[in-house]
Amino acid sequence: MHSPRLTDPGHGALPAFPAGAPLETPVALQRRGIRLRPCIAADIGFLTSLYRQLRIAELAPLPWTDAQKHAFIDSQFALQHRHYLTHYSHADFLLIECNDEPIGRLYLSRQMSEFLIIDISLTPGWRNGGIGTALIRHAQVLAENAGAGLNLHVDQRNDGARKLYERLGFIATDVGGIYTGMRRPASTGTQNDQESQVN
Repeated sequence: MHSPRLTDPGHGALPAFPAGAPLETPVALQRRGIRLRPCIAADIGFLTSLYRQLRIAELAPLPWTDAQKHAFIDSQFALQHRHYLTHYSHADFLLIECNDEPIGRLYLSRQMSEFLIIDISLTPGWRNGGIGTALIRHAQVLAENAGAGLNLHVDQRNDGARKLYERLGFIATDVGGIYTGMRRPASTGTQNDQESQVN
């Protein structure tokens, strides 16, 4: 039986998200009407739009039309999507919703002794409200309960995010390209309960 494919105009069919089980949403976020659920094929339009919002500022200096910029970003999204599903096929690919409206994504690998936050992204209107911090802390608890370290990568240009991760107990481990690898050891407790903001 063939797996269903996601539509990706202009770039061919994308591999479908694996069937995933729901991941419990932190109680503090539930009270705000926010929940996590597995991504499905119908979410690909929103996820493409989210990726455009994350990348469009990088292309501002280029003398391209909006259509050219969108086409380029969409091709990059398609490549990223295929990469993630190929290399992290057992990960949790989760949509972040508020009152049933999509506001972001959380991709989390929990299949090895080293957990990995593959990606956490929110639409601009939902940033700087503690949602990202709450989800990172939730991932920390899951990793701690499994006796696993928790890893992530941060853009070196995003100084605010790096400082947040440091406050949450992450330590820089390596630098590759424009990204810094960071790790929170399994033995490290939640070091700072003060509400922080994700930039």
